[in-house]
Amino acid sequence: MLVDFNTLPKESRVWIYQANRSFTEEELEEIQLKLNRFIENWTAHGSDLQSGYLIKYKRFIVIGLNQNLNSATGCSIDASVHFIQQLEKDYNVDLMDKMNVSYKQGEYIAYKSLSDFRKMAKDKAVSKKTIVFNNLVASIAEFNENWEVPASESWHGRFIK
Repeated sequence: MLVDFNTLPKESRVWIYQANRSFTEEELEEIQLKLNRFIENWTAHGSDLQSGYLIKYKRFIVIGLNQNLNSATGCSIDASVHFIQQLEKDYNVDLMDKMNVSYKQGEYIAYKSLSDFRKMAKDKAVSKKTIVFNNLVASIAEFNENWEVPASESWHGRFIK
């Protein structure tokens, strides 16, 4: 059951998928239609899952699930992963690689491999104040408070001295 992401309870679970490039306006429209269709039909053991999504910075797909009503099961999580994998194929984009880092360079969102980010930290090309995206947050509350933060407040901070 598709609902407005912003109406989901703060303890709702989130999954964040970062793209290795920005989506075009046309792609965003198509992806929104596909997300609407997927979430409308997303179930766990035949029960509707109350879910919503956001697309941030034309690059991040954030899916939220109200687990107070029904929790995701192995099968429903598999279905969401297969959906994201299909988006990867449809748009020739990487959404599942967790070994990459996105961060802000002014208004621009940069995307680097973890090893490149480490090297940049060593070379002082990024600092503790660099705004990073912590895609490991698990709830909407964490998403709202700890997703877009200075590197010093995220796991990324361990690479910056």
